Amino acid sequence: MSAPVTTRPAPADRAEALDRIRDLHTEGRLAEEFPGVSGLLAVLAQGPAAAADLARAGRLLARVDPGTIHALHPDARPLHVTVSGHGTLDALTGPLTAELARHGIPLRATHGDHDSWRRDLQDTAGPLYADDTDLSLVLLDAQSVFDELPQPWRVSDAAEAVTARLGLLQRLAESYVRDGSGTLVLNTLPLLTGQLRQLVDHRSRTELSLLWREFNAGLLRIALAHPRVHVVDLEPLIAESGPVRDSRLAVYTKEYLGAELLGRYAREIGHLARALRGRTKKVLVVDLDHTLWDGILGDDGPDGIAVSGTYRGEAFGAFQKTVRQLGSQGVLLGVCSKNDQEPVEQVLAGHPDMVLRPDDFVRITANWQPKDGNLREMAARLNLGTDSFVFVDDSPFECGLVASSLPEVAVVRLDEEPALHIDRLLADGWFDVRELTEADRGRAGQYRADAGRLELLDGAASMEEYLQALDVRVTVAPATDADVPRISQITLRTNQFNLTTRRLGTDDVRAGIAAPSRLVLAIRAQDRFGDNGLVGAVFAERDADALRIDNVLLSCRVFARGIEQAALTALLAHARDTGAPAVVASYRPTAKNGKVRDLYPSLGFDTVRTGDDGSLDFRHDLTELPPHPGHVTLDASFGLPATT
Repeated sequence: MSAPVTTRPAPADRAEALDRIRDLHTEGRLAEEFPGVSGLLAVLAQGPAAAADLARAGRLLARVDPGTIHALHPDARPLHVTVSGHGTLDALTGPLTAELARHGIPLRATHGDHDSWRRDLQDTAGPLYADDTDLSLVLLDAQSVFDELPQPWRVSDAAEAVTARLGLLQRLAESYVRDGSGTLVLNTLPLLTGQLRQLVDHRSRTELSLLWREFNAGLLRIALAHPRVHVVDLEPLIAESGPVRDSRLAVYTKEYLGAELLGRYAREIGHLARALRGRTKKVLVVDLDHTLWDGILGDDGPDGIAVSGTYRGEAFGAFQKTVRQLGSQGVLLGVCSKNDQEPVEQVLAGHPDMVLRPDDFVRITANWQPKDGNLREMAARLNLGTDSFVFVDDSPFECGLVASSLPEVAVVRLDEEPALHIDRLLADGWFDVRELTEADRGRAGQYRADAGRLELLDGAASMEEYLQALDVRVTVAPATDADVPRISQITLRTNQFNLTTRRLGTDDVRAGIAAPSRLVLAIRAQDRFGDNGLVGAVFAERDADALRIDNVLLSCRVFARGIEQAALTALLAHARDTGAPAVVASYRPTAKNGKVRDLYPSLGFDTVRTGDDGSLDFRHDLTELPPHPGHVTLDASFGLPATT
């Protein structure tokens, strides 16, 4: 077998990347080399003709059977997307396939008939509602409303039409949430000048514009009311793209949304899919010279660099504000720079114009070592995988090095124009989540507290001495409604300590809490350095034969402290005390959760089945329970008096 694409140097430009994809298609090797294709698509996505290039590449990828990709690469699990709408949507297939492939996700698409959106949303036995559907895309446009107006029409007619349409979509969304299993994706409807200017008086135009904004606001509120409904706001996408549509294609082929806008829409769907698959990035690592400030610290000195006060400096100051804004929402910030450590720390701490200060970062690495090695070391210190990282640099060499050596790292390539830094950083929504929690906002402080834990570990004579000195305290209790967003997020974002990698939305978690036979446990932890908050969850269900553990999850921040053993020993004791005949559990392997493969056997579970794919089923007969770790103070409650 030939070497995979990921072992080759990163392509120098978009033309080379597109040529490689074409060559792989011609050779029939796109499925075989699928993991490496994401790096090629990343180059296209940041190129000057991104929309057209991704559409071309996507059309080639769309010819590859997603099942074949999955068979060759088990972690590349296809995403089943159903597409329905009002107009012709053929132009969506290419960019949507490419945008998902950028994140290692093959697309399995099912397309509805032309203008079948209403029937598709009403058919609870149809493809949009199928159990294996992950995303149901329903793309609408303003023409779908105007087609229903009388001729001639007045603003009052439009008002009646949009009120009826909003009510219909609200009812259909409720039906989908009740009977569907995936996520329903709607969109706002852009009002076009050719529709607005059919009214000749300014007052009527103002009235129509106002009611249309209220209509779109109502669509957005549907997403606030239902966690499994997502509404893509097309207005910001239109502001960055060309016309909403080509009027000729709208008339002759019913393409009411143009190819460029559909390409930007596809990118938004890629962000959503990445979040649903637990592939949201967690760490933003930035260069310094010509990235966070104008100038080279080693050559120009602290007084020679600029973050404000100059034409270019203002652009770098705005970029620092954006980076800090991301950090305030739980994105971990790091520095990786070719500089000496002490001057860097002095500038960050003392330069009067700096927006970012040392406390904003969880790790500041300034040395002359290769940056790919520095990123590996940073990931190890944070106990995270490098696939959680986004790396931002203005150097083509450094970007190429990281892209080639660490293809799982998202690389944001900057250039000599600082006014574009913000756009390039935010273009791919690497840190998008479905809902932000208070735990997110405090994450950076928790990781900074880990520095004290590392110092304690480095000074301890043994791991046992370290754990005793750490004073770990664990609380296990039934989850409450206030815990739902955080627990859902843990299922979506945790990849390493995730025994079955089942992803759950907030509705799924609430259903588990409400079901009498099911148990959703929240795991909290604290130690001498502070409160780690809600760090894990256990999902279980009781039937006549056993207590079945559906999944166990734990944040990577708190690995190797005995927290998971304490929680599961408490659950085993609860099962025995409440008369369960046994406890059964499963492990489903992925590329990232191998470290928890032996968790259940370490607690006395017997392996009762080994699957061809490496999956394991376990059983504990509860005759001999493991002790909970001696260094952990445990407070466990299952709706009964707490046990310690």
